[in-house]
Amino acid sequence: LASVKRQMKKERDVSDTSVDKWRVFRDVGDARTRLGLQDRALAVLNALLSFFPATELSSEKNLIVFPSNAQLSARANGIAGTTLRKCLWMLVEAGIIIRKDSPNGKRYARKGDQGDIEDAYGFSLAPLLARASEFAALAQDVAAEQRRFRVMKDRLTIVRRDVRKLITVGMEEKLAGEWAAAEACFVGIVGRFARRPTLQDIATSLDEMTLLHEDVSRLLETQEEMIKSDGNDIVFRC
Repeated sequence: LASVKRQMKKERDVSDTSVDKWRVFRDVGDARTRLGLQDRALAVLNALLSFFPATELSSEKNLIVFPSNAQLSARANGIAGTTLRKCLWMLVEAGIIIRKDSPNGKRYARKGDQGDIEDAYGFSLAPLLARASEFAALAQDVAAEQRRFRVMKDRLTIVRRDVRKLITVGMEEKLAGEWAAAEACFVGIVGRFARRPTLQDIATSLDEMTLLHEDVSRLLETQEEMIKSDGNDIVFRC
């Protein structure tokens, strides 16, 4: 029931504006992780859009496409039937398309005397028009997050390299201080790196490595004091 209500609301929300269907498709693709979509679902959406004859999606046009599963599969790189149905379900659940079922469950269109489509059953592309600005904002947000991710990852790489060099100098030069503890901290932080890190994972690793960098730098800068105090001044924060 909730899904039906959402679909009805999206149909009412379609404004009198128009939007390039491929621009919206690119935005949906860029925001696919936020929308819970997989690449195969995007391939199916691409196939659905290819059955809409115009480039512009507009409320003045019939936004329902009605290809058969066989036609959709052919345009979606030969995707299997079970996978196709799953992808269609994902697109409906994500509010990307709306299913409009006919009385007999088939997809087709009825044309009037002038050859225009009077009624059609299949999948409505209306949400792409109604939510175009939302998808664009999501895509921009994802792009900004990806930029932050790259910046923080670069910072982590630089700090990690510097810490490695500082610890190596301390150990090879046999400088006073708990270099074995520093090495253990370094190995521990690196060992906690995620294989597929999120932005939060990178931020956490950067914070830990930055603290270690500060501790190791202070250890090198206070060698005279360390010698006098038997190297007990520095406690590594890891």
